[in-house]
Order: sequence, then structure tokens, then C-alpha cells
Amino acid sequence: MRGIIERRPRPGPTLRRMSLLRRSRLLLSLLLLALLAALQAQEPRRVVYVAQIEGVIDLGLAPYVQRVLREAAAARAAAVVLEINTFGGRVDAAVQIRDALLTTSVPTIAFVNKRAISAGALIALAAERIVMSGGGTIGAATPVQIGQGGGGMLPVEEKTVSYVRKEFRATAESRRRPPLLAEAMVDADVVIPGLVDKGKLLTLTTDEAIAHKLADGRAETLEEVLRQAGLAGAQVRRTAPNWAEGVVRLLTHPLVSSLLVTVAMLGIVLELRTPGFGAAGVLGLASLALFLWGHWIVQLAGWEEMLLVVAGLVLLVLELFVIPGFGIAGALGIAALVTGIALSMLGSGNSAQMLMVVAGRVVFSLLVALLASLFLLRFMAKSPLGRKLVLETELAAGQGYASPPQDDAHWLGKSGTAWSMLHPAGIAEIEGRRVDVVSDGELIEAGTPVLVTRVDGNRIVVKRAQAPGRSGT
Repeated sequence: MRGIIERRPRPGPTLRRMSLLRRSRLLLSLLLLALLAALQAQEPRRVVYVAQIEGVIDLGLAPYVQRVLREAAAARAAAVVLEINTFGGRVDAAVQIRDALLTTSVPTIAFVNKRAISAGALIALAAERIVMSGGGTIGAATPVQIGQGGGGMLPVEEKTVSYVRKEFRATAESRRRPPLLAEAMVDADVVIPGLVDKGKLLTLTTDEAIAHKLADGRAETLEEVLRQAGLAGAQVRRTAPNWAEGVVRLLTHPLVSSLLVTVAMLGIVLELRTPGFGAAGVLGLASLALFLWGHWIVQLAGWEEMLLVVAGLVLLVLELFVIPGFGIAGALGIAALVTGIALSMLGSGNSAQMLMVVAGRVVFSLLVALLASLFLLRFMAKSPLGRKLVLETELAAGQGYASPPQDDAHWLGKSGTAWSMLHPAGIAEIEGRRVDVVSDGELIEAGTPVLVTRVDGNRIVVKRAQAPGRSGT
């Protein structure tokens, strides 16, 4: 019996191609999965920057927030969280922060923990998202000004109220929040039935802000804020003002800036009333430079204010050293100096009334400087400290220590007339000749009779003399 051998048919070309295609697809799928896993493993963690806005909102806070927003944009951060807990402060500082928040490309979140009052409310409204902690409040942003002499808060003009009101409304509109609620925070004349009556400012609690679509949610911690924003697990970078921003905040503090103005005025007055250029001038110009630099950084002082201050100083120098007497140039110099400094202390939205208030403070600083200079020039030289600072030992011209020319000794006892103002150095006309002289410490107007009382080498000292034809006392 013959065996039967059964042969299986070989797969044809079509079957082989189908098998190869399946294997290729499987291999490609595995490669894609491996590539995605590798990319996910190499993908950096999302970064969230956190800036603290607490305490008084002053002009030095704006550069800090602006820097944080720039760094976050450069790092392509997922968001910037502003953790707010403030009763407010300067509106012009809040406006600078508001503008930076509206123009940044980085998503922003305002975490109101626990309150955003007055200027803090404007900053919160400028963020894309507002999250409030339980028991938080937001609102009450009517502008006020400090009374003269550090008195209580005084109401401002309607013009200023209208400006701040529109800033709040425009900010709310840009973030698609109820603009009438924002206006009611500033103007007590805005009425919202069932929420705020006429004569009252609007302040909302956390629940009220969420119910009226002003806030987007509630959270008690920063982690909860990030989780609600879809940023759970993101890397948190907390920031703080650097040393330069701290210096700017110090220089723009109202008390420090007023002190700098007073010291600057005192140094300039002392320098103009004493010969040469010494420590008083250096101190005065350094104080003025620090004042202007700090206010330049916070965008209060611009080129206009700088030019006014420089023009005022130039006019005063011309009046005292070139133009005899005191007239139009001196008055214009004082006016330009006071106006330039006053404008450097004001922000946007301030009225003429506020300008007059600040100008009054600058004039007060000038008067204090004048009184202090009189005290130092008249009484300090007689004090024990002044005697230590002033060399009282004299070397007479006849002792052989005179500076050339030695023939100046013949002016001793001669009378003449002050050709220019002596403050105390200047020029006197004696016997038809113009001679460099110095007074004995007092200011002597041009045209005043003078008498030479002492000659120390080439230093000819004069004092006010009695006019001819008048009897002595």
C-alpha cells in the first residue's frame, strides 16, 4: 500500500505582503508610543510665579510687579499669581500695576487672601481670574488725600473721583466683569438696587463677589488656587523685591522724600551763601539726585520735571553770581525748582488742588532749609562743635606767611562800595579799583558801602560800613 504524502500549499505573494504589513504597523505603533513616552519624560514642569502684594501699596511696588511679569514671560510661565492682602495705598502706583497686568502675555490670577481694598481692588480687577479666600472682602476704593501737616483724610475733587471711577470701569470691562460694580466701589453716588444704596461705597464679601460674577471662585490655599486653574503639580516660584526695588520704595516713601527735599534745599542754600564748592553742595546735589532718581524709576519724574529742576538751579546761580540784586531770574528759579519737585511727587489723575498741596509742602521744606541755614551760619560757628571744625588760628601778613601779592595789606582800613553781592565772596570797588573781597559772614547787597577790616595775605575781609553823611550811633 502506497503511502500518501499530503503537502500544504505555500502562502502566495498576497498573504506574505499582508503579514509584513501587519508587522510593520505593529512596529510603528510601538515606536510612536516609545517616542511619546520619551517626550513626556523630557517635558519640563510648568512654572507658576507668585508675587506678594501686602501692606501699603506704594510707588516702589510697581517696579517689583513689572519685573515679575517680565521674568514670567521670558520663562514662558503657565501663570502669575498675585497674592493680595492690602487695605490699599497710592492709586497711581496701582494704575501702573494695572497697566502691566492688562498688557502681559502671561495668564494672571489674583488670589485675594484676605482683602483687596481701595487700590488693591483695582489690581485684583486687572487679573484674568479672581479667587477669594473665605471671609475675604474687595472694594471701598474712593480716593482721598492727606491733609496739611499730616492731618486726617480729606475728600478730593470730583475730577479725581471721576478719573478713578473710569479706571475701575475700564479695567472691569477689559476682563468682562460687571462694570457697574467696579464703579460703585469708587463713587458713592452709584446705586445698585439690593446691593448698595446712594451715599455708600460698595464692598463685597467672598460669597457676594462670586454670586455677582466679580470673582471666579473660592480657595483657602495657593495649592487649591492652582488646582482650580488646572495647574496642579506646577513648580511654584515665590518672588520678593530685590535690594534695588527696596531702595526705590524707601526713596519714594513720603517721609523720606520730604526729608531728601529739605536736605537738598539746605545744602544748596548753604553752598550758595559760602565761597567755593564744598561738602554742603555735594550733600545737597546728592540728596536732590537721589530724590529725582527714585521718582524717575517709578515713572513720576520725567524729562519735563528734570529740566524744570535744572533750569531752576541755573537761574538761581545766575541771580546770585552774575546778576546783581535779586529779581526776576531768582523768582523764576525758585518757581521752576518748586514746580519741578512738586510734579515729581504726583502721579496720574491728580488735580490742580493736589498740585497746590504738594507745592505747599515743597515750599515748607524750602523755608525749613532757609531757617536751618541761618542757624548754621550764625550760631554753629560759635558752638564747641563749630570751633572744632573752623580753623581760628591766624597768621598775620607781617609774619612772613602771606600769600602773594603782599601789597594787599595797604587796603586795610580803606572804604569802598560792594560792586557785586557779597555772599560772602564778591567784588568791591575801592579807590577806583575792583578788588576781590569776602565779607565777615553776612550777605551784603551790591552798592552797599564797605570797610576793609582785615587782610590775611590775599584775603581781604570787609564789613558793612556806615554811609557817608550819616552820623554814628
